[in-house]
Amino acid sequence: MIFAHKYFIMKYHILGGIRMQGNVRPETMERITTAELANAFIDEQIKELKEQIGDKKVLLALSGGVDSSVVAALLIKAVGKQLVCVHVNHGLLRKGEPEQVVEVFKNQMNANLVYVDAVDRFLDKLAGVAEPEKKRKIIGAEFIRVFEEEARKLDGIEFLAQGTIYPDILESDGVKAHHNVGGLPEDLQFELVEPVKLLFKDEVRVVGKALGLPDNMVFRQPFPGPGLGVRCLGAITRDRLEAVRESDAILREEFAKNGLEGKVWQYFTAVPDFKSVGVKDGKRTFAFPVIIRAVNTKDAMTATVENVPFELLQHITHRITTEVENVNRVLYDLTPKPSGTIEWE
Repeated sequence: MIFAHKYFIMKYHILGGIRMQGNVRPETMERITTAELANAFIDEQIKELKEQIGDKKVLLALSGGVDSSVVAALLIKAVGKQLVCVHVNHGLLRKGEPEQVVEVFKNQMNANLVYVDAVDRFLDKLAGVAEPEKKRKIIGAEFIRVFEEEARKLDGIEFLAQGTIYPDILESDGVKAHHNVGGLPEDLQFELVEPVKLLFKDEVRVVGKALGLPDNMVFRQPFPGPGLGVRCLGAITRDRLEAVRESDAILREEFAKNGLEGKVWQYFTAVPDFKSVGVKDGKRTFAFPVIIRAVNTKDAMTATVENVPFELLQHITHRITTEVENVNRVLYDLTPKPSGTIEWE
């Protein structure tokens, strides 16, 4: 009885005694830092989601990132099969990510998941497009078209769930430019469901952990909305896109093995659209370089370069140049922000 009373007080205190309505986080809302606080938040949100959605259906674009994954897990607990998750594989995700979404949500959580293989569609649209902002716009617009097509196949959808978090509201007046599906036509307008919109990223991770999502999904490092499309520099080609995907997987694996996962804020590889001369197995090669980027930041406005041990860089270089096709050179980007941005495009 004492525990139940304490738990009720905790739930009330977390949300400042009010429902998660409006776009302003209450000053009295406690920061979610523990599993106990996360579970209290989860219970409160499940109650609110059931009240809001009732017996209707809700649609969610599930990218596999922590924000949309936490929203999906919350909705599965609240309304089960009334949630329809649409995962669009546009060919620009990191190695293993589409498979992980299917495994976690369809196989483990028994979610109502629609998987859309749109790889050829996106890459055909992006063929020959080198300008970064144009690439971003094509990717965003095509995603909306694919999502619209899938939404039209479904009956009875009245709600649209989004992984909006509080920094999105602070930075863009409530519009999440990279990940939401704003821009749908007038006849496909839904009531929004945004259960984590008043949470900061670190709180979303604590909630995700409490929901039982895997660590490599909960603690996934920041990833640009256009995905690997802005790390395959210039016009995207399939050979360089695969070089980015494979070299990135090696980098992430080695950082995890050597205790840098979680210590370094963001790390990735990029492949430019030019080649250099090299030697492999005694023969001349003409192949692409891979650029490694590893930075630390608190607010993403400025960033410092991680001092990766030289021996580890040598090992990663050896693996990339021997395991990744069409690559003969590895470079380490030593540029802080400013003068360079964190991403290359």
